[in-house]
Amino acid sequence: MPEPPKLQSDLYQNEAPAITTSIPDALPRPSDADFLLKRADDRLAAGKFAYQNGRLADARREFNRALEILLSAPENTPDRGRIEHRLEDMVDAIYRYDVDPASGQEDKVSYDKAPRDGILELTFPVDPSLRSKITEQIHATASQLPLEESDAVTGAINFFSSERGKKIIAAGLRRQGRYKNMISRILAEEGMPQELIFVAQAESGFMPRAMSNKACVGLWQFAKFRGKEYGLDQTPATDDRMDPEKATRAAARHLHDLYDHFGDWYLALAAYDCGPGCVDHAVMRTGYADYWKLRSLGVLPKETMNYVPVIVAMTIIAKNAKDYGLEGLDLDRPMEFDTIELQSPTHIALVADALERPVAELKELNPALIRTVAPAGYSLHVPKGTLPALESAFAVIPPNRRDSWRIHRVQEGETLGALAKRFNTQTSLVGAANHEDLPAAGEWAAIPVGYPGDRAPVKKPAAKTAAARKKPTVAASRKSKATSTRAQTSKGHSS
Repeated sequence: MPEPPKLQSDLYQNEAPAITTSIPDALPRPSDADFLLKRADDRLAAGKFAYQNGRLADARREFNRALEILLSAPENTPDRGRIEHRLEDMVDAIYRYDVDPASGQEDKVSYDKAPRDGILELTFPVDPSLRSKITEQIHATASQLPLEESDAVTGAINFFSSERGKKIIAAGLRRQGRYKNMISRILAEEGMPQELIFVAQAESGFMPRAMSNKACVGLWQFAKFRGKEYGLDQTPATDDRMDPEKATRAAARHLHDLYDHFGDWYLALAAYDCGPGCVDHAVMRTGYADYWKLRSLGVLPKETMNYVPVIVAMTIIAKNAKDYGLEGLDLDRPMEFDTIELQSPTHIALVADALERPVAELKELNPALIRTVAPAGYSLHVPKGTLPALESAFAVIPPNRRDSWRIHRVQEGETLGALAKRFNTQTSLVGAANHEDLPAAGEWAAIPVGYPGDRAPVKKPAAKTAAARKKPTVAASRKSKATSTRAQTSKGHSS
């Protein structure tokens, strides 16, 4: 029997098992920034899902969590730029949920861009020729807030002396006229330097509905958590952070607490911007409890490195307005108003009609009101001297109808039928609302219809017809565009 052929022993010695050749290179480990971004995106997606299913409270909570995850990222996190860029995109996305004009939402909050965002990120070139002038001005200026000349202050003054910078500071000084008396009074009552008014100018340019790119709002740019800490309530209908007087009181007390903690105004101002914890950490790291030293060591956030010099520069310029071509500005008139505590939920358009004033004027007097219906107990500001007229009009509308009925001053020759036709309702309803007797010409009549733009209750049909199933309604086509109440959030900015 022939022997079997010998197999070549090294036949496969140059072949590697497929399992070894197909192993891919090790996947890179996700960075800390990747984890934060993934967690935030998951919460944002959960918020959108909750909103689409009508769970608005859950949506707000998830939106807040998404923003807070990114806001909590340490300053030294690698890829910090990616996190900040995503934060800005996320704030914009949530904001669009609130104000998308195609959504059919009746209440839309209109915010102004906070000027601090455009100023504090700049690099200010220094003009050495200004130093002696600034030093002389400081020596000749009385100020409760310490004023010092430095390259940073000189650079900020040089910027505010430019065409662009002068427009920014002039606009703020004009608007300051609306609130200066009130702010000065509160600062005095709280024992604070009067120059702290320039914190509000740097933060908001005296726009009560200013919002920063990190969701801080109001004259003093309070974050959500800091506002609550100082008694600024936030509800679906109101936000006290945008109430100029309440926010000024809170800011004065917050600054008072910061000064008590640090014993130094420049450190207190830095902490107002980036938070006391951030400044405490910088002091502990370096051993220096001096703002300028911390600044030179680069241990403070970039915006905080500009923040204090900008406030010092604004103070010097405002106190030497003539030297900077800012003398004789046409200042806005001080805000003057009377106040009434509302007995029941009240539509702001009803108040405007009763006073025969534009709704915009009422909104300007009440920037903290973020819904068209003010809640019961709300202290509504109305133009000075108009309270008697408002109380007279309110007597015509039952308290429980002030959020849903309108009012009309009767004209000569009008009838119940004519009013019903004008307001697209039934004569019997207008008659019932006025006790079947139309008031005399010049007096108020109650009109039992809502204001244009208010949403009517949605009635669910008992069953859909085949035709209805084939042809989507306008409401259905808009459903995906419906907006949520804006997520209020905190940010690294202390206030």
